Amino acid sequence: MENVRLILIVALAMLGLMIWEAWQADYGPQAVEPAPLAASSPAHETPVPNVPTPPTTEGGAMPDVQQAAAAPAAAAAQHVTVTTDLLELTLSTAGGTIDDTELRAYPVDPKVPDVGVRLFQDNPPKVYLFQGGLAGNVSLPTHHDLYTVERDDFRLADGAEQLVVPLRWRSPEGVEVEKRYVFTRGSYLVDVQYVVTNSSGEAIDVHRYEQLKRNEESSRQGMVYTFTGPVLSTPEKRFKKFDFDDLEEAPIDLSAANAWVGIIQHYFVAALLPPADQTSKFYSKILPDKQYLVGLLGPQTTIAPGASATLSSRLYVGPKRHDLLQDIAPGLELTVDFGKLWFIAKPLFLVLKFIHDKTGNWGWGIILLTLMLKLLFYPLSAAGYRSMANMRRVQPRLLALRDRYADDKAQLNQQMMKLYKEEKINPLGGCLPIVVQIPVFIALYWVLLETVEMRQAPFILWITDLSARDPMFVLPLLMGVSMFIQQKLNPAPMDPTQAKVMQILPVVFTVFFAFFPAGLVLYWLVNNILSIAQQWHITRSIESGAK
Repeated sequence: MENVRLILIVALAMLGLMIWEAWQADYGPQAVEPAPLAASSPAHETPVPNVPTPPTTEGGAMPDVQQAAAAPAAAAAQHVTVTTDLLELTLSTAGGTIDDTELRAYPVDPKVPDVGVRLFQDNPPKVYLFQGGLAGNVSLPTHHDLYTVERDDFRLADGAEQLVVPLRWRSPEGVEVEKRYVFTRGSYLVDVQYVVTNSSGEAIDVHRYEQLKRNEESSRQGMVYTFTGPVLSTPEKRFKKFDFDDLEEAPIDLSAANAWVGIIQHYFVAALLPPADQTSKFYSKILPDKQYLVGLLGPQTTIAPGASATLSSRLYVGPKRHDLLQDIAPGLELTVDFGKLWFIAKPLFLVLKFIHDKTGNWGWGIILLTLMLKLLFYPLSAAGYRSMANMRRVQPRLLALRDRYADDKAQLNQQMMKLYKEEKINPLGGCLPIVVQIPVFIALYWVLLETVEMRQAPFILWITDLSARDPMFVLPLLMGVSMFIQQKLNPAPMDPTQAKVMQILPVVFTVFFAFFPAGLVLYWLVNNILSIAQQWHITRSIESGAK
């Protein structure tokens, strides 16, 4: 019996620690060390991929880089504002760089719905940019060169399905480039097109490139982390994460078709999506001031004199919504990172979403999901509660054995095992309900943590955000009361010290849960209430002589 209680205590303590660490990762304070301003380089002064010679389509090293004189172009650049139904962003005519993006449907604070989350931004030390351009055997516009634009404000018109923003450039040799951003209503996908017209009199070789530039941002907050950093998907490995520090020792350097690269953070992702049938070279680069590049270099396109060609790719910049991502590119839906228990978390989310679609409320979804899980695991839970009820029934005899063999531990254990055998009791059976709940609990935590649908989702009354803590601490207090009641239904530990430890666990867990997402506390509270009802019924039946 003592060993059983010890196992339960350790399991509960470890569970509490894991949840506390996970909460710290998402809601705990984060120390950010700003980069020294004196050492900062111009925001757009980043390298341009050189074309491999000869152009490679498989393996090989990362393309060499060259530095362009970016400061004059950046100083002369103007900014263009683009507004769609979902995005509000800013383009710089220096390279057509996207240096600010606001997600209109995702406010930073629900109390201020007009201020959306910003992904791309150029506000050192916070730097996050989308850059792109052309490279080849002639002068072509990189992300440093100045484009011209007909106006500085573009808006998606009412009733229009698309908005095209054209930027134009021309070389002294007669090569003309129109860089187009094509936005579609209801979509976070942006088509990036380069229409190249060769009026130079000679054939030219052109490569398209795109890259994301971002300052280093620690994934670790507290003792664990919520991942922020580059990700790469190829047919060989559909989803691979890279810590920023990993890029120093093992930079991204490969060529692949049907692949993409991006940077993910909590709830949101920016991904570079080249045409699936083209082989692109993927690379990373470390810049000064703890800034990083991840990008791709497209295959060579040869354009004859007097001819034109269009080089296209796509950029996704928006929320990590499974329903939006799964049809865009293979593996993109995996940016909704459910961790090692994804095989439990994903079905939980799909069921939650189905219930939400019917009820319109994620809180009721959690309650109904908890009920479904209790029904699913009812036979297993019943066996565990039946074992605990039987342990409670023979508790007086166990205490008598402890007093009789107080000085002979070996004999005490032998007599206890004999009693268990006679009464057909499994002393470890009471652990089953806890063991079953732990992986489901952790998986549900990652569902609440990772799915942007749960972000700022209201329930009822004072619960306005299921992904944040209960502002009035009502749910944690009710959960603590439910733990105390459930504890009274369990057989008391034979060791007085263990009994005291068990008595304070509801208090400890109430304090822990006070800062956890309200949706998680709601799940645990409902689960406890259902468990109490089931355990009370089974205990009453056994104590009244029912078999």
